[in-house]
Amino acid sequence: MEQKSATKKNQVEEVFELSKGRPWPTPDPFLFCVHHNDKFPKGNGSFGPATSLDGRQMGMDFAWKDGWNMYHGRKVPGFPAHPHRGFETVTVVRSGRLDHADSLGAAARYGDGDVQWLTAGAGIQHAEMFPLLSTEQENPLDLFQIWLNLPKKSKMVAPYFAMLWADDIPQVTNKDSAGRVTELEIRAGRFGQVKAPPPPPDSWASDPHNEVTILTGKMASGAQFVLPAVPAGVNRFLYFFAGESLQVGDRSLSHMHGAVLIEESEVHLENGAGEGEFLLLQGRPIGEPVAQHGPFVMNSRQELEEAYRDYQRTQFGGWPWETSDPVHGSDPERFARRGDGSIERPGSKAG
Repeated sequence: MEQKSATKKNQVEEVFELSKGRPWPTPDPFLFCVHHNDKFPKGNGSFGPATSLDGRQMGMDFAWKDGWNMYHGRKVPGFPAHPHRGFETVTVVRSGRLDHADSLGAAARYGDGDVQWLTAGAGIQHAEMFPLLSTEQENPLDLFQIWLNLPKKSKMVAPYFAMLWADDIPQVTNKDSAGRVTELEIRAGRFGQVKAPPPPPDSWASDPHNEVTILTGKMASGAQFVLPAVPAGVNRFLYFFAGESLQVGDRSLSHMHGAVLIEESEVHLENGAGEGEFLLLQGRPIGEPVAQHGPFVMNSRQELEEAYRDYQRTQFGGWPWETSDPVHGSDPERFARRGDGSIERPGSKAG
């Protein structure tokens, strides 16, 4: 579909810089967004890197030595078992594989465009490991992890996760008047009449009134595209993470910069030379107090203290895995296994 042009005035409130591998600024109802884009080497046959780990701060490796990190992993890159309460994680794996394991006994291996949407609710432990499956070639991994807050009424709901498989993620292709293409992938919410798969039932995003949208866009060299206006009071941030330059209204973004967009205005985008990519986070703010400490996000200091006491007492169900960093074998096939043993795969229902 071809879109009309918009004026280039009054479309951007603020421009900000993005840090490589560090959290990016986010608007309410979002809490956190980070882009992991690791050029992992060949695997060693045990799902770790087939190279020396000398010079890395093991257990806290975020220095991007040689273009990749071990993060909190010591043998396999990733994030071994850790708790969450009071919010949701939305993990968009654009390429590579991620292995999920949690305190409910659930497991998943997903990637290549899949999304996992995890409502931590009253409390869950999970591990997110990045197994290096190939011993013959490099194992690149490209993912976004986004934290979406829960309102007070939903902070203590039962934990739950939804798998949004890549084949179910809707795409929108637009050609401008010169035939230059912009491709969108709608990971959450809607764009026009195109809707993403539904989020977990207790999510802030489950109510269409909240206008929660997560989408990524890829623009050809010189492509033009118009983001439609959204209702008053809806926050939206655009992150330009790949490419040379992007004109956003009357502001020019260079690589690794973002913009706070004005809600009741169409926003005209014009990509510079070469392919460009952006992420859009949009949503109506929850507008409640936020008390956060590490992996817990509540509404008050007292509730945070209760979260830590509960975790010390119950471990949020314990940890049913033999190690804190479980990996699900060498088969790259994607799957999700629930705590009740039901299996879900791309293109199928749990069963």
